[in-house]
Amino acid sequence: MTDIVPVRTWLTDISAVRSHVDVRDPKPPETPGWFRTTERHSMQGVAPALNQVRRGRTVRLAFISAVVSLVAAFAAVGSTIPLFNIYRAEEGFTNAGISMTVVAYSAATLTTLLMMGRLSNHLGRRPTSIASLGLLVLGCLLLLNVHDIGILIAGRLLMGLGAGLASSSLTSYIVDAAPAKPVWLASVASSQTVMLGLAVGAIASGALVQFGPWPRELIYLVAVGFLLLSAVLVAVSPETATPSPGAWLSLRPRVRVPARVRHLLPVAAAVFLATWATGAFYQAFVPALVEDQLHTRSPLVLGLVFAAYMGPSALGAPLGGRFTSAAAQRLGMIIFLAGWIGIITAIATGTLALFIAATIVAGASQGIAISAATRGLLHGSTPADRAPIFSAVYLLCYSGAAVPALVSGQLSSTFSLPQIALGYGVLALVATVFTVIAARNPHPDTSGNS
Repeated sequence: MTDIVPVRTWLTDISAVRSHVDVRDPKPPETPGWFRTTERHSMQGVAPALNQVRRGRTVRLAFISAVVSLVAAFAAVGSTIPLFNIYRAEEGFTNAGISMTVVAYSAATLTTLLMMGRLSNHLGRRPTSIASLGLLVLGCLLLLNVHDIGILIAGRLLMGLGAGLASSSLTSYIVDAAPAKPVWLASVASSQTVMLGLAVGAIASGALVQFGPWPRELIYLVAVGFLLLSAVLVAVSPETATPSPGAWLSLRPRVRVPARVRHLLPVAAAVFLATWATGAFYQAFVPALVEDQLHTRSPLVLGLVFAAYMGPSALGAPLGGRFTSAAAQRLGMIIFLAGWIGIITAIATGTLALFIAATIVAGASQGIAISAATRGLLHGSTPADRAPIFSAVYLLCYSGAAVPALVSGQLSSTFSLPQIALGYGVLALVATVFTVIAARNPHPDTSGNS
């Protein structure tokens, strides 16, 4: 708004001069030459200033639309979690079948991120964002009539495709349109909106399933409504990326880590594997654990438990920035292991309050460890490096979610849920010990080549 101040000053000067002119005089005094020059320059300055204000407003609309759309996208993703127990009870779905939905979602998201992560650079942010919201709408509509495990898997697969495309296009849209001040807004909005959306979706779904009509359909109808509203907001927002050729070539995955930070990759892989495996555990097995071991059938409680793991990650991420990358990874994983000890203890004793408290601890600590591992891999990176590095990060993260869920699903008919939880705890222990021993900081020299 500072650009408008001189315009207002010039307009005030013009009004002051014109007040001396008697409008009733058919021949008003001749306007001095200095004033004609001043008025002409002042009028020339009005249009650019007003155009800049209008442009600021439209870019602000794009930022708000992208943030709202990303929340709506991942709220739709999180909305399915509280319904898993209803599907188990009413349709006879097994824990192995539900774990396959996690595998399908993770595989679809990973594939979309690797193949279409750069597509919005060539086609534009708006069309790819609207396409991602459309895929999520299709997933929600398919889940309105779940009576077969194949329908549930197909719906989650569509959601994975939509979430992967939204992760790349909408986060880029947020970064493009974010205001310059405060300087942290772009990074926080693009990185933590996903966790916020998952938490909001799980809690809203739990509340509607427990207290609303049509418990198996209402949350999906609400999600479709917000997704369509988000698509309209994006459609009326300005484009921030200039379309360019090369869309087909951009579909070829590029996974590359610069040589200067390649020594950090094993520890980062351990961090991503343990933390994302736990997130998949909360999707696939915690619904059954909450009902069978913690003795509550409340969908709202289940939504709160899932949100208790996802939400605190946004709080833990900024805390890790106060330490070096290696120190933050060690600290985060040690606290993460403590959270897992609390989770296993709560399952053994059937204590719901302890389970939720330990979940919050694990969720916050994963934010510390994940952000520190990512910060280390991005150390000294150039813009050309970042897309391949993030492809490697996504590959490790979603592999960490899918592979343990696939193995655990196959073992769920042989081992009990507490035993499966213990297996995930052992995975957290191994990752923590390896991180404490092997964590290193990036080399101070950032001039190395890939």
